[in-house]
Amino acid sequence: MFMPRRRITSLVLASILVLGIWYLHSLQDVALSATKGKVRPGYRTRGKSSTSSSTSYGYTDVSSNISEITDPSSPEEVVPPPRFTKGQHTFGTRKFFEQNPVENYKYFSKGLPYKLSQVQHDFGAETDEAKATRLQRLEAVKSSFEHSWAGYKAHAWMQDELSPLDGGSVQTFGGWAATLVDTLDTLWIMGMKEEFDEAVDAAKDIDFNSTTESMLNLFETTIRYLGGFLGAYDLTGGMYPVLLQKATEVGDLLYCAFDTPNRMPVTRWNWREALDGAQQTAGTATLIAEIGSLTLEFTRLSQLTGNLKYYDAVKRILDEFEKYQSDTSLPGLWPTTMNAKTITFEDNSYTLGSMADSWYEYLPKQHMLIGGRDDEDQLKKMYDFAMTTAINNIFYQPMVPDNKDILMSGAVRVDSNTKTRLSPQGQHLGCYTGGMVGIGAKIFDKPEHMNTARKLVDGCIWAYDGMPSGIMPEQFFMVPCAMNSDCQWDEETWEAAVVERAKANVGEGNENRTDAQLLNDTIYQNKVPRGFTEIWDARYLLRPEAIESVFVLYRLTGDADLPESAWRMFSNIERNTRTEYGNAMISDVRVDKSAKQNKMESFWMAETLKYFYLIFSEPSVVSLDEYVLNTEAHPFRRPKPGVDDGPRYG
Repeated sequence: MFMPRRRITSLVLASILVLGIWYLHSLQDVALSATKGKVRPGYRTRGKSSTSSSTSYGYTDVSSNISEITDPSSPEEVVPPPRFTKGQHTFGTRKFFEQNPVENYKYFSKGLPYKLSQVQHDFGAETDEAKATRLQRLEAVKSSFEHSWAGYKAHAWMQDELSPLDGGSVQTFGGWAATLVDTLDTLWIMGMKEEFDEAVDAAKDIDFNSTTESMLNLFETTIRYLGGFLGAYDLTGGMYPVLLQKATEVGDLLYCAFDTPNRMPVTRWNWREALDGAQQTAGTATLIAEIGSLTLEFTRLSQLTGNLKYYDAVKRILDEFEKYQSDTSLPGLWPTTMNAKTITFEDNSYTLGSMADSWYEYLPKQHMLIGGRDDEDQLKKMYDFAMTTAINNIFYQPMVPDNKDILMSGAVRVDSNTKTRLSPQGQHLGCYTGGMVGIGAKIFDKPEHMNTARKLVDGCIWAYDGMPSGIMPEQFFMVPCAMNSDCQWDEETWEAAVVERAKANVGEGNENRTDAQLLNDTIYQNKVPRGFTEIWDARYLLRPEAIESVFVLYRLTGDADLPESAWRMFSNIERNTRTEYGNAMISDVRVDKSAKQNKMESFWMAETLKYFYLIFSEPSVVSLDEYVLNTEAHPFRRPKPGVDDGPRYG
């Protein structure tokens, strides 16, 4: 079949017109580069340093042009990539037009990555008996993963989550196959290469230009999707370029939520209003975990793509948090919520647990990801200040029946007289603190903090062992002792604390119960074990934070008792949560074989089982000296000292 001549002529003319426009645009870019494009010494624009090996670091998709370095005395000026002057396609044919563009992007500190302190313990040779036990446990964890993955594949493929009781599925995070993307790197780590290839092939067709959700959670979308793609890309050494392509699609989508007058992101993003041209403003009651825990993922995307806009977006958040760290009602820490519209921190509630957690976790990890090249040690100073305040106010020593010397991470409220009031609670979500403090002790040379890290980890292990199911509850309360005291068990003190909490929670019509009745009801009817004063939330949500810190501390110290604790935890979790189709959240850890809930979040396979697998793996598997793990345990490649860690401008 031949094309009519007039159509050929029209196509030729159209092609000439397009080439002409491209040529004029290219001339403009060249002129701009000639006048403004000076590069900071030690960094490159689109190319690789001649001293780097892109294959080793997973930068196989990066251009290999070698950029010239200007004289160190030259003015340091950064030319940002083009803004969205012509709109950005985000959802199908609809375009997003940026209303608050960035004029000058923030940039990475100049210089090559430092040689950071070694993180991992030097593990010696293991005995044949120890190896056999370890491999047996490793296989058991993998078998659990294979069971859940098979259930997801058979009953919820390309859906966000599996419903583990009835074999159904649910959409919770945009409908973009959250479990599949979140679990990519776990498949690779466990050697399930065929399943990995199948999942990557399916993921490449995910359309991030379409969702049935009216509102997107910026944080959850970042850690599951952006982190999932980046972690798998880094772990596979860049062998699957489509993973970086999909990560960029997610990053460009999420970047639209930063288009506010002060460039603070809208963490619960109504994308429909944004596409309709509504002026976006950051929230007035924003959780600091949601606004602050984007750093690793956006930074890594800039490192891999060379596009500085992603790093600029999160560096602005870091700078604002640093500015106000000394001005909160508990200097050193930030309250759980902030007014991101006015960038003020007026709340008086503080915790390292829920609603704040990963903001603190990312401070030392961001330091590692950028190779220790902080602006004036920004991240180190912020972390040091925060941990000093946490050790003095948030961490507490609970009284327990076996007199074990442990720590818990609680919460504090500051009253109008700036007096702090400790809430002696414990949260499963807060168990990440042990691993975080341990990593901080290593990379910031604070060996005295390693003892604190161990006690925090021991606190979570104790909470697991203290429950009839062998699983830690979601939230509970204990009796605090004076810090660093000889904290001995006292039955009467414990009973009095149980009664006090019971009185605070007595419902209408129950006020006439005696202290003895309240004590009896709490211990026997409410099934509160000795050492706890109240089980506020008895569920187990398949959370990873406890095993996360057990794994991290084991890699840091080599303490042989930690894998034993991990095995007890895994055995109890598997026994209590396994279903026909996968694993399910449970309602009450105060009883063995509790009723189950029809919920299996993506982090069960992306984090919890991954950490259990890694603690029984060879220490070289996802070495903490080579990778930084984000809040979903996705491994991002750490830069090697003295070697350029990727392009800086794009």
